[in-house]
Amino acid sequence: MKGTVIYKILKDHLLEGELTPGKEIGIRIDQTLTQDATGTMAYLQFEALGIPRVRTELSVSYVDHNTLQMGFENADDHIYLQTVNSRYGIYHSKAGNGICHQVHLERFARPGATLLGSDSHTPTAGGMGMIAIGAGGLDVAVAMGGGPFYLTCPKVVRVLLRGALRPWVSAKDVILTVLSILTTKGNVGTAIEYAGDGVQTLSVPERATITNMGAELGVTTSIFPSDEVTRAFLKAQGREQVWKEILPDASPGYARTIEIDLSSVVPMAALPHSPDNVKKVSELKGILIDQVAIGSCTNSSYRDLMTVAAILKGKKIAPSVSLGIAPGSRQVFEMIAENGALADLIAAGARVLESACGFCIGSGFAPKSKGVSLRTNNRNFEGRSGTRDAGIYLVSPETAALSVLEGKLVNPLDYPADEYPRIPQPATFLIDDSMILPPQFEKTEIVRGPNIGEPPYTEPMAENLKGIVGLKVGDKITTDHIMPAGSRLKYRSNIPAYARYVFESVDETFSSRALENKKMGVFTAIVAGESYGQGSSREHAAICPMYLGVRAVMAKSFERIHSANLVNFGILPLVFMNPDDYNHIQQGDAFEIANARNQVARNGEHIEAIIGGKKILFTLFATARQREILLEGGLLNYTKKRF
Repeated sequence: MKGTVIYKILKDHLLEGELTPGKEIGIRIDQTLTQDATGTMAYLQFEALGIPRVRTELSVSYVDHNTLQMGFENADDHIYLQTVNSRYGIYHSKAGNGICHQVHLERFARPGATLLGSDSHTPTAGGMGMIAIGAGGLDVAVAMGGGPFYLTCPKVVRVLLRGALRPWVSAKDVILTVLSILTTKGNVGTAIEYAGDGVQTLSVPERATITNMGAELGVTTSIFPSDEVTRAFLKAQGREQVWKEILPDASPGYARTIEIDLSSVVPMAALPHSPDNVKKVSELKGILIDQVAIGSCTNSSYRDLMTVAAILKGKKIAPSVSLGIAPGSRQVFEMIAENGALADLIAAGARVLESACGFCIGSGFAPKSKGVSLRTNNRNFEGRSGTRDAGIYLVSPETAALSVLEGKLVNPLDYPADEYPRIPQPATFLIDDSMILPPQFEKTEIVRGPNIGEPPYTEPMAENLKGIVGLKVGDKITTDHIMPAGSRLKYRSNIPAYARYVFESVDETFSSRALENKKMGVFTAIVAGESYGQGSSREHAAICPMYLGVRAVMAKSFERIHSANLVNFGILPLVFMNPDDYNHIQQGDAFEIANARNQVARNGEHIEAIIGGKKILFTLFATARQREILLEGGLLNYTKKRF
């Protein structure tokens, strides 16, 4: 892997371990980001570490998720965030300033640096030539305190881009094509590096769209080289001084190469209910639609919205369709307002939404019952939109804009190539950072309203784990299944309240049953199929089950961020050595892991459990260091001892 862009940056930041795929390494983190849905708990955990101020080059806290403020809870979180950020040295991006990934790309991301964010779409900044990784909030808190971030050194897959995209085909279609090849499963321990002459044809926002949805592949991160295109974007943002060229060597080593001719890419769509359920739009055209939503951290850049505005200018959306537009940042919002594009969108019939995550996380603009919604965001998991039986299709801004005019899904390639709006990058973006508040340090008193709870303290692992299989689920269980978003997000800083909704959409009795077992001193286990923990980085999908007494998840396979979060909160991620054993376990079976501490301490050996009277063997999905964390009961305990 030597000579790749990824390994060059990893080498510059390596603190522990060796750069060998599959080995655990610790790297220095230059920048961190949080958003308000994950950040409140991350800062409570940072406070618990007892460190006087952050030790990173830059840490930024964004308010972009819980902005509806239905009740006092979200406002409580926001004032806590603003004051705790000011006290400990974190920049604070206020509600209305925009979505964290779009704003960070515009104002803070820099080539060659490392970024750790408490949001799974942090790799968006890979479009700037930086290693950007999503993680749980506790991992981010440790990094803010100066601790290394540990990860499995990834193998690097090269996606070689050749040629250029045709009119009406966009970067969203490129990443959907990649998803059709690699799918959402089996990519743990992998990073994606884009290369080839086609890279030069893609702007930084287009590159960021592609790296953003690398999160849906389940890879550690995705990255583009830093080149003259990168430099031009930074110059337009008034930040050319942070540019540096980072290109792969002439003959770098890759685990695999996938070649894509950009001129052959066609408009694509991800069908309900998975981002890798991809088909060509030409095979789907004619589907009647009820709603179109354009925005989110994936497709809300200046270029995206100017393209949509140009398509809609002088036209009206179909009477049967509702259109929502969410600019990704205040910079984008102001620029399209000043140049008249916003007026064109409004005149066409668009509802203008806040510069926030909004519809992507089910926080507003939900479709009707059994509605069909075309969206430019990155996930279409069942129920994530806020409507359980809606069908969400992920498409490009071009496909969305043309379809909203017709009231049905259309193929953009059916339109004349010379009608495609080509949007040049501005020579200078509008720059106004007045809603990014710098820290004031000791001058600030931290404000804690009644919704601000305590960080989740855990106990060291018990000598023996005995309990009940409280729930058995299938494949592709997402963090949305485990911990609902939408209106429930306001409880993120109040674990006892939020824990009431664990697995709400799967089995609404689970939380009460698990909590009752805990009161009786009985632990709970969860049994699952493949790719358990897909989706968001929300560590609450580990914190809240831990609070309910869950101490083990037994699955055929885990996704990277979630398995790390389970370890961070003292829950064993156990992988079936024989996947067929999954079929022999029933919900309600008794389980016992005798001598649990000794079994966990034996690095490299299997874990033996008795479930329903049968001996079943597991591999503990954890490194030697993570085994120590599990024995301590979680990362907070482990880190406090060492700090």
